[in-house]
Amino acid sequence: MKTRFSSLVKLKKTTMDKSERVVQKANADLNSASMALEISYQSIQGIAPPQSGSMKEFLASRTLLSSGRGIIEHNKEWVNFAQNQVNQAKEKLKLDMIEHEKFKYLELQEIEKHIKKLKEKEAKDLDEVALMTYDQKFKSKKN
Repeated sequence: MKTRFSSLVKLKKTTMDKSERVVQKANADLNSASMALEISYQSIQGIAPPQSGSMKEFLASRTLLSSGRGIIEHNKEWVNFAQNQVNQAKEKLKLDMIEHEKFKYLELQEIEKHIKKLKEKEAKDLDEVALMTYDQKFKSKKN
């Protein structure tokens, strides 16, 4: 049944679906960031400092370790950013779901009100028919 809230319900449903897709994308980004952080931790653990050799080798190892630490810091920031994005997307989805439910409730109330009016009209019509048949029976008994 079409009500004045039907188009708003559809609009809010579309908005809610879009928010759900944003949450899914944010979760995928968070998973990617977490995987990158895990890989960067594993890669730095694979670097063994030289036990002997020239100063160049020691400096190269130190540079490699500091580069790995920089990558880890970058990935930690990426994970934090992705987590914030997920939280914001979830909040937006929650608000969109509340809005959708509000208008769905209003639409339901409108439908129930319309059904109640139809039932009242039907009851009046039945009462009128009953009165007409009663009058006809009463008139036929008098004659």
